[in-house]
Amino acid sequence: MNFELTHLLPCFALEMLRVKPIFDLPMQLLPGFRDFYPEDCARRNYILATWRDVARRYGFVEYDGPVLEPIELYKKKSGGELVGQLFDFTDKGQRHVAMRPEMTPTLARMVAARERDFKKPLKWFCCPQFFRYEKQQRGRGREFYQFNADIIGETSQAADAELLGLVIDLLRAFGFTREDFVVRVSDRGAWAAFAATRGVAEDRLPDFLAVVDKLERTSADENTRKLGEFGITLEDVRAFIANPASEATGLKQISDDLRARGLDGFIELDLTIVRGLAYYTGFVFEVFDRGKKERALAGGGRYDKLLSLMSDGKTDLPALGFGMGDVVLANLIDDSPAAKAKMDAWIAKSRACDIYVVIAKEERRADAQSIVQQLRDAGMRIDFPLASAKVGKQFQAAEQLGARLAVLVGDEWPQVKVKTLATREETLVSLEDLPAHLATLPKPRL
Repeated sequence: MNFELTHLLPCFALEMLRVKPIFDLPMQLLPGFRDFYPEDCARRNYILATWRDVARRYGFVEYDGPVLEPIELYKKKSGGELVGQLFDFTDKGQRHVAMRPEMTPTLARMVAARERDFKKPLKWFCCPQFFRYEKQQRGRGREFYQFNADIIGETSQAADAELLGLVIDLLRAFGFTREDFVVRVSDRGAWAAFAATRGVAEDRLPDFLAVVDKLERTSADENTRKLGEFGITLEDVRAFIANPASEATGLKQISDDLRARGLDGFIELDLTIVRGLAYYTGFVFEVFDRGKKERALAGGGRYDKLLSLMSDGKTDLPALGFGMGDVVLANLIDDSPAAKAKMDAWIAKSRACDIYVVIAKEERRADAQSIVQQLRDAGMRIDFPLASAKVGKQFQAAEQLGARLAVLVGDEWPQVKVKTLATREETLVSLEDLPAHLATLPKPRL
């Protein structure tokens, strides 16, 4: 070893000691993904529970599918933009797979496999997690939860109205009113009729509708140029949007149905809504907050040809559905005092501990643990101190956990004190009567 290298080694070794090993560095959250700490998990659970409750009130049943699917499933249905947003890789079996970015392809595959086993119409919903590699912005991440509801095997406009009723009642369940959001309804069939009378070939209809879909987000000059490729003027399109005349009369029955339910005040006819995906065939809609602070809260419509496409013609059933993401919804809840208060109340009543067992005499710990197990076996949510602590600190812990009752095990043995933490009211109860006594006390409503 030459002199220069041996001379430098001590300095090099010293410098290496100053460099923090990579395994000691804090792990970084991937861009676009979220940690769910207990308070965040509680918010997520509130959204999921509300989605499920309303869907079941409408007679929908829950289903789910795998997180991984063959990438061909998404190429077949979506193509272009969505395929470019996939988290995809080759698995150990050399299969090209993708983490699910949406549910409709999986639903189509599942229905095609077993549709004869179910009575029509199918009314299915799910609340899965999705993954998309797309630009992060307010209301959009790279992972999210989404409520999906679909009705399969029904052609009537009563099904269209039922779907709209569901999306309206979902948002009402979170505490929103017609002052907070609007459902903008349109009809791709009306646009198809408009395009046909102006000489647009059927195979070019998706391209024409893609221009209409971005009409409000594109400059007038650009819209004029793009529409000119179809022989249509921007003025002609704007006139149709302002006065759709007879082409959009198909939406009247939907409106009448919602009026009978008292929900018609939540919807507006807006032919600028066409939904970008080519597989929609009839009525379509998007939901927006009236303050226009957020992206669309939900969107969907009728896709009568998709199941046939996905199954290579083996399953040909009419269908309609929509999706509602949790990220935009959570933002809107935070911006609404009424909706946030409703969420906070639900979370407060859903805390992990309902009854806290206070061990006032440490020598009674074994007796207290027996009570804890007995009450847990009875289905009650119970917590207790894992280590010896002063009684005052135990009561503080009970309140921090959101407990409404405390069971005090101490000098009164073999009786215990049951204390209502909100009122400080105390009752002396025998061990034998304790489970029955606790069961008679008012419980929080979720």
